[in-house]
Formats: sequence, structure tokens, C-alpha cells
Amino acid sequence: MSRAVIDRLREARVIAVIRAPSADGAVLAVDALVRGGVTGIEITYSTPDVPRVLETLAERYGDRIVLGAGTLRRPEQADAAVAAGARFLVCPGLDDDLVGAMGATGAVTMAGALTPTEVMRADRLGADVVKIFPASLGGPSYLRGLRGPFPDVAFMPTGGVSADNVDEWIAGGAIAAGVGSELCSSADIAGERWHAIEAQARRFSAPTAT
Repeated sequence: MSRAVIDRLREARVIAVIRAPSADGAVLAVDALVRGGVTGIEITYSTPDVPRVLETLAERYGDRIVLGAGTLRRPEQADAAVAAGARFLVCPGLDDDLVGAMGATGAVTMAGALTPTEVMRADRLGADVVKIFPASLGGPSYLRGLRGPFPDVAFMPTGGVSADNVDEWIAGGAIAAGVGSELCSSADIAGERWHAIEAQARRFSAPTAT
């Protein structure tokens, strides 16, 4: 399953990292994102009632989206997220027990790293994808630098990705780019500004940003 999901993420190119103030708000935000053409969806565990959100989205969209859970910090969250429909799991750093639990589910495992030493450790722990975070600290040129010693590692930058530079991240070697508030902010969700979220999604999915 890992290869098929990673291929789907490559096609999606953009993964919306959703930190919503409510479960219902998260679902409505995804509706807006999908209308705007964004199909990579990551519901973070900073959102209330993540399993319910995942179950709702999995039932509503099925294979029309690539659904995952992010900001995992406890091993038990991995099984709960996959049982609810997550196809990929993301943690912000490197915790042996957590990465092991994520990998044991069979879902695509993404572990956060920044330095070459951390990239090596993430790879050794079995991460399918290394989440470069916060990617804003180095920019696309930093990712290109990492590709030299790690040509076989799949990278996903998160933080510092915008509609104006997503092309550069992909050209630098990212399989996809994680985008948070630039695409779907918690303020827009709280304010029920669904048209604004849809408009941002169209910017990220437009030909000039893909």
C-alpha cells in the first residue's frame, strides 16, 4: 500500500495540513479544499475528535482524496487514525516508539526531521517519507542540498510553502508539499470563510502552481 499511496501524494502535490478549531469545521474546510482542487488532506491531532473527522471524510470522499492524520504524538493515535480511514500518518519529530507504532499499521509513515543526522535516523527507523520541518528555515535550496547525500529518500517539506514557491519545492525533489495556514488557516475555518479557502485551493492547484 505504501508505494500506491506515495504515488497518489505525488499526483496531489499539495497536502493541506488542517488545524481546525472544531471537528465540523475541519470537514467543511475539506469540502472547500476539494472544490478548489486540493486532494491531499492531513487532519492534525490538534483538531478535536480526529477519528470522527477521518471517518466522515473517508465515507464522503473515498479514493477521491488521499487522507491522512498528522501531528501524532502518542503511539495509540496511529491505530485509531488508520482504523478511521487514514492512509498516511505524520509526526513532527523522531520518537522511536511512535514511529514504530506508525509503521506497524501499514500506513505510509512520515517522520519529521531537519538536519542530515535526523534524516539518517528517520530513514533508519523506517519512515517512508521524511517531513522536512520547519522547511522555512532552509527553503527549497536546502532541500536540494539534502537530495545530494539522500537521493533515495522521499521528502515532504512543511512550513514556508506558498502558492508562489510550491513549484520550486517540487523541482527541488519533494514528493509533495505540506501547506498549513497559507492554504487553510484556522482563522478562516473559525470564521466560516469557505469561499476564501476554496480560492486559496484554486491558487495552489492552478497550472502555474503545479
